Amino acid sequence: MTEEFVAAPERYGTMSYVRAGRSGLKLSRLSLGLWHNFGADVPLESQRTIVLRAFDLGITHLDLANNYGPPPGSAETNLGLILKRDLAPYRDELVISTKAGYEMWPGPYGDFGSRKYMLASLDQSLKRMGLDYVDIFYHHRPDPETPIEESMGALDTAVRQGKALYAGISNYRPSDAREAIGILRRMGTPMLIHQPRYSMLDRWIEDGLLDLLSDEGVGCIAFSPLAQGQLTDRYLNGTPAGSRATHSPFLTEDTIAANLPRIRALNEIALRRGQTLAQMALAWVLRDPRMTSAVIGASSVRQLDDNVKALDGAPFQAAELAEIDAALAGG
Repeated sequence: MTEEFVAAPERYGTMSYVRAGRSGLKLSRLSLGLWHNFGADVPLESQRTIVLRAFDLGITHLDLANNYGPPPGSAETNLGLILKRDLAPYRDELVISTKAGYEMWPGPYGDFGSRKYMLASLDQSLKRMGLDYVDIFYHHRPDPETPIEESMGALDTAVRQGKALYAGISNYRPSDAREAIGILRRMGTPMLIHQPRYSMLDRWIEDGLLDLLSDEGVGCIAFSPLAQGQLTDRYLNGTPAGSRATHSPFLTEDTIAANLPRIRALNEIALRRGQTLAQMALAWVLRDPRMTSAVIGASSVRQLDDNVKALDGAPFQAAELAEIDAALAGG
């Protein structure tokens, strides 16, 4: 019998919290993402240990989506078990988010951005997690066929029904994000936050999106800040057997080989800063005051602890940022 969980009294002593845009909601500087390592293929006790350790470290934001697993839905189911068993007394200290936008069930109503799909998906997510509401409900990706007014209207409805407290979007390019922000504002449910992919190896949001979000008072939270593990020490000597690059559709051995000279150069900079490459990569993403938080994954408590230490590093000097830019450019 596992003993009852009691949260660490000092959990808010070291983590910092940043307001999302011009909202009243603050997010922990690092957020725990349940994309990988929280499906049916990982023992629940391992997942529980990571989630509870994150909370003890002051990480209050748990980031999910309807399709996280594998199989899709299992991450929400597993979090629901952890909430019921351990974190129910702390629900009001948590920010729990989920998303809808990728395929969840067969047929024309189980994917993308229709009102029918998004609201049905949210109901399913709440049931899996055993919750009355989520704090943030995102549209996970733009739908090229559904009018954006319909997708944003579904977010507005979710908030008005009390099934979500805030609305967000993910993977939207600047022009679509601008339109979505305007639609939600006119509906009376201002957008809280945008979750784009962002890392030292993928800087597309610097080309207009960050400026837009800042001007509109919308928060920004990065996913994949470690570029699917490339910005760690895992691939410094090539692709190890059994690593994500050998079986992931999002990362290939060719991609790693192409990036390896830059990754090694960045690692040298990190070592001079007294950080691991992962710690420097996370600190670099958060260097911009327009960034609210970054989503980290973890396969162990040790990895989680190591990533959280990114917040203890010295601020970047202008010369270091210039050196990082040169390394990324291959200079």
